[in-house]
Amino acid sequence: MAAIRPVQASDLPAISALDARLTGSEKPDYWREMLEAPGRHFLLAETDKGLAGFIAGEIRAWEFGQPPAGWVFAIQIDPKLRLRGVGTELFEALVARFKAEGVTRVRTLVDRKDHLILSFFRAQGMVAGPSLQLDKDLS
Repeated sequence: MAAIRPVQASDLPAISALDARLTGSEKPDYWREMLEAPGRHFLLAETDKGLAGFIAGEIRAWEFGQPPAGWVFAIQIDPKLRLRGVGTELFEALVARFKAEGVTRVRTLVDRKDHLILSFFRAQGMVAGPSLQLDKDLS
């Protein structure tokens, strides 16, 4: 079991390093902005060995008439600690914060080809939602 707590500025180098290791893209400015944005929930899980993972989200009122919902923007778990419940602990902690603020839905966007994250969110009880993402290449 990991300890879950809000992210602090001193955690950002470890968060950025884990994310870069997993995605191949360094984005320290993104994580700093995630921490500094008002109303965001940015949580981390740590064990006695350090950072185990993190999750970030916020409550948003969807622009097309949907009621406010909690949105998960990011979740990353150290691959050595996957399948040990760390992701579920983080997700449940974020959902508890959303519920405490009065929302009754949680949403996220995933790449349909990313079977790992799809499986994770489905294991959390998430299913396809009422909206359909549309996309246009602008290049």
